[in-house]
Amino acid sequence: MSVYVGQTVEAAVRVEQLTRTYGTGPQAVAALAGVDVQFHRGTFTAVMGPSGSGKSTLLQTAAGLDRPTSGRVWIGATDLTGMSETKLTKLRRDRIGFVFQAFNLVNALTVEENILLPLRLAGMKPDHAWLGHVVERVGLRERLHHRPSALSGGQQQRVAIARALATRPEVIFCDEPTGALDTETAADVLTLLRAVVDESRQTVVMVTHDPVAASYADRVLVLADGRIVRDLPQPGVDRIAEQLASLGRRRVVAS
Repeated sequence: MSVYVGQTVEAAVRVEQLTRTYGTGPQAVAALAGVDVQFHRGTFTAVMGPSGSGKSTLLQTAAGLDRPTSGRVWIGATDLTGMSETKLTKLRRDRIGFVFQAFNLVNALTVEENILLPLRLAGMKPDHAWLGHVVERVGLRERLHHRPSALSGGQQQRVAIARALATRPEVIFCDEPTGALDTETAADVLTLLRAVVDESRQTVVMVTHDPVAASYADRVLVLADGRIVRDLPQPGVDRIAEQLASLGRRRVVAS
């Protein structure tokens, strides 16, 4: 199934005929099987699907963390095809933000130092007005001089989001960002991601298994067997759950 929404010029991320195969010969596994999709600027997309459906592989290849077996990936107008590891590293550092289930904070650094780390690695001067806005938005102004170990899980994830926003990236990729959080804290983090899109016009692409988390998005993509099988605009929790259950029933019948 090919999914195109709007015009290419509007896309923060675009992938075309993307495949990713692991292994060779009879043991080869196709994690992605010819995916076409665009992620618009200033939108929040959730990517869902059963275990092994290819959702994390889609995120990793779209973000330049993994190379596809075939197909092409664009970040804005930049084609990642054939790009050297050095150039990919610079692109990820300068133009992409990442938020993972594991917070990946440096415990030896303060909250402020963790947030500034991408800028320092890139040799970029901080935009203090922007960073002040980010810190205010994530509600960490009173915690800037604390170490991550002194923070709750939700606060640590807020630091990770602020760090992802520090370079004003074109797109933020999130892989199960609320998977390690309790329900209330997860809702706070998702509300923050929603606000990042609505107020700062960032682009967020989030892999999640949770229909409630996905309901915060503008759009939900459902993958199965390495292909996009549903493209749902603002479906709501009940419809997301219904679509996932329907997909599960079909897989059982097919097996």
